[in-house]
Amino acid sequence: MHPSTRSAADAPFDPWSPAFVADPYPAYATLRAAGRVHYFEPTDQWLVPHHADVSALLRDRRLGRTYLHRFTHEEFGRTPPPAEHEPFHTLNGQGLLDLEAPDHTRIRRLVSKAFTPRTVEQLVPTVRRLAAELVDSFVEAGGGDLLTAVAEPLPVAVIAEMLGIPESDRAPLRPWSAAICGMFELNPSDDTARAAVRASLDFSAYLRELIKERRKNPGSDLISALIAAHDEGERLSEQEMISTCVLLLNAGHEATVNTTVNGWWTLLRHPGQLAALRADHGLLPTAIEELMRYDTPLQMFERWVLDDIEIDGTVIPRGSEVALLFGSANRDPARFPAPDTLDLARRENPHVTFGAGIHFCLGAPLARVELAASFGELLRRAPDLRLAAEPEWNPGYVIRGLKELRVEL
Repeated sequence: MHPSTRSAADAPFDPWSPAFVADPYPAYATLRAAGRVHYFEPTDQWLVPHHADVSALLRDRRLGRTYLHRFTHEEFGRTPPPAEHEPFHTLNGQGLLDLEAPDHTRIRRLVSKAFTPRTVEQLVPTVRRLAAELVDSFVEAGGGDLLTAVAEPLPVAVIAEMLGIPESDRAPLRPWSAAICGMFELNPSDDTARAAVRASLDFSAYLRELIKERRKNPGSDLISALIAAHDEGERLSEQEMISTCVLLLNAGHEATVNTTVNGWWTLLRHPGQLAALRADHGLLPTAIEELMRYDTPLQMFERWVLDDIEIDGTVIPRGSEVALLFGSANRDPARFPAPDTLDLARRENPHVTFGAGIHFCLGAPLARVELAASFGELLRRAPDLRLAAEPEWNPGYVIRGLKELRVEL
């Protein structure tokens, strides 16, 4: 057998094991040492652990987030999803992340207007104000769960503000998002699927009403802008509008929440680095990049093979699925000197946390603004923040984060 086709079972890759989820990095090192691509039978996927391959395949047009723009399920050798999952797949399949050209190009062009450097710059005062309010309340309370008190509410409020979702309607947004994102885990259970379908129906129904309201009373929000673009001749169906809003909320906060909480957990386990950051807040920009590299919130990004590809002598045929291991790529010694060392002053940091190619994260500039605001406020207002209880990891591996992070001041 060619060394690169060794089964991933030979390496301790076990995405359902709590021990693996808590620290997947030793297993990644084993995978990288064993070859450039590994077939993983439990999920029928090809695992790609090296930075150079992950980076190249993110840009390779022979791969796609969907195959339905070129093939039916049957032509592609795949079983169609069960009919009862249809509301989730309709919602997810019309969002930017799961579309390919030409639909992806058309929608991204419209939505990207909301994420230009100028529009993100205009959001900075709002983001800083929200972060300051949340951290003030947190400090007054003497600490608590950093996840629910600061990490979650900030990005949800920012995206909700951009979309024009009234404050009184925001409570279900995070639960809906969490239920939908459950479907991105490997081999989701029937219960997970049912919860995702229910959330897809409820979230879609809510947005349908909001779009109806914005048609009558447009505002300065993104939903009003998308309606206006549609009316001016840019084709954007109501379903595409709904799917885009859901994707912006899901992608716009899941990763930011986990980067914040995983990042603080990393800092608390590296007191020397935390002390350096507390002594010099000017380190914050490189520190944020390093925290995103060191413990990546999105561990795996999946793509379909639309035309045969070859990796290190192994042909991966059309109809296969590759799993690009972001967490492994970001710890690849071929790309990062001393990759297992947290270095908040690391200058050259080409991590793949935001992806690359046409699916590069649209909200990356906004995420950086949010992270700088919340980390900056906590460093200033809670200089003696310390761990109050050992945290536990959520069971999910693909979107990886802590259940909570209890800290005290």
